[in-house]
Amino acid sequence: MISKAKVKHLKALQVKKYRKEEQCFVIEGTKSVVELLNSNFEVLWVAATDAFIATEQKLLTKRGVEVALATEAELVAAGSFQTNDGALAIARIKQNTAPVLQPNELALVLDDIRDPGNLGTIIRTADWYGVTHIIASAETADLYNAKVITATMGSFCRVEVFYANLVEFLTAYNGAVYGAFMDGADVHTINFSNGGLLVIGNEANGISQAVAQQITQRITIPRIGKAESLNAAIATGIMLDVSRRG
Repeated sequence: MISKAKVKHLKALQVKKYRKEEQCFVIEGTKSVVELLNSNFEVLWVAATDAFIATEQKLLTKRGVEVALATEAELVAAGSFQTNDGALAIARIKQNTAPVLQPNELALVLDDIRDPGNLGTIIRTADWYGVTHIIASAETADLYNAKVITATMGSFCRVEVFYANLVEFLTAYNGAVYGAFMDGADVHTINFSNGGLLVIGNEANGISQAVAQQITQRITIPRIGKAESLNAAIATGIMLDVSRRG
């Protein structure tokens, strides 16, 4: 059974203010909790069903974390999911550490991506294409928001997200900085083999003027139909696919 104190803690961590104060976040669902246990995140405790504990006993023992037995109904009541037949956990938030980018590495830069679902999908897509670093503006959605964590499908364990002043970060960067715009060079003509930074702008307003001044190459996905624009996460996926084909 999940204690009342733990339930209270779980509920508090659904609010960004308390996540920041406590430096902890909640992970829900079987897949995400298993990914968490296999990662280098510090796991504080896990609440799980009999079935989850039986299946993942070896992993739980290896990590040496506190485990509270819970029913599916208790997991739902304590968390934010409408259904949860496996587990939830609390882990420690990692320090916001600047990435050490390798030569020829392609990294993503997110300029004010506000929608948690978009951010989570971008992280998951980055993981699919082998991108391990994302630099995000302070206004970008919180990585540890439950909707973001859920949308990553566990990829938050492998993709590092660093929040920074983008103008300062880009000014100090020496490589190519590609920016996704409605106008620019056809992305299919770009050679990404030397790596660089790929900047994705806000869902409604695109890349901000201050960040745009740091772009060295404007690129675009050629439009064939009549849609006004592409979803930010979809556009990211297309550009990463093109970059890897080269």
